Amino acid sequence: MKVLNVPEATVNRLSVYSRFLDQLDKSGVITVSSGEIANGVGVSPAQVRKDLAYFGEFGTRGVGYNVKDLAHHILKILGLTHPWPVVLVGAGNLGTALCAYRGFRNRGFNIVGVFDNDLLKIGKRIQDLEVLPVERVPAVVAEHGVRIGIIAVPQSATQEVADLLVKSGVEALLTFGPAVVQVPEKVIVRNVDLSIKLEVLTFYLSFRKIHSGPWTKDDV
Repeated sequence: MKVLNVPEATVNRLSVYSRFLDQLDKSGVITVSSGEIANGVGVSPAQVRKDLAYFGEFGTRGVGYNVKDLAHHILKILGLTHPWPVVLVGAGNLGTALCAYRGFRNRGFNIVGVFDNDLLKIGKRIQDLEVLPVERVPAVVAEHGVRIGIIAVPQSATQEVADLLVKSGVEALLTFGPAVVQVPEKVIVRNVDLSIKLEVLTFYLSFRKIHSGPWTKDDV
């Protein structure tokens, strides 16, 4: 399997499948078909089969998939069979909310360090973590073997923080907001811009039509 040949949309759907399978397992479901997975997550059965086929054969024709086995395989594919230590730079409202988000820990992402350069925030506690000065980033990254960093700072500081994290040995960055960071090719970067998600919603709302049919130039 060559991971780079797998569409990122497929990886995103694997995360959705994983959560759905976890719900089934907690409900006591033993086996599930591709059709049932598709109905549960809002895609087609063919899409489910195609996504899983990138990684091998997991089900039995006429029977379906064992829920526990498939859930484990997907977690392994996603790299979630072991915990991931994470550092977070930015102890403002967003950083505080991210620290409190239980979904990270439930999926194996453990925030082991929170950092800021604001003297009024340094020394305070967020959940069970003390906010540390950004100068401590390299030491914490080295101590915990951190490979993932979250950047939750103002746009003007995003590149500087990215540089610090990369220099400290972090290999993957999650950023928030519209800022685009420049990093070495080996470093993986993904950006979350909530305004873009809202603009997708307004796009569909603006062009929702009572009747079906193709759009015309008069619609824009």
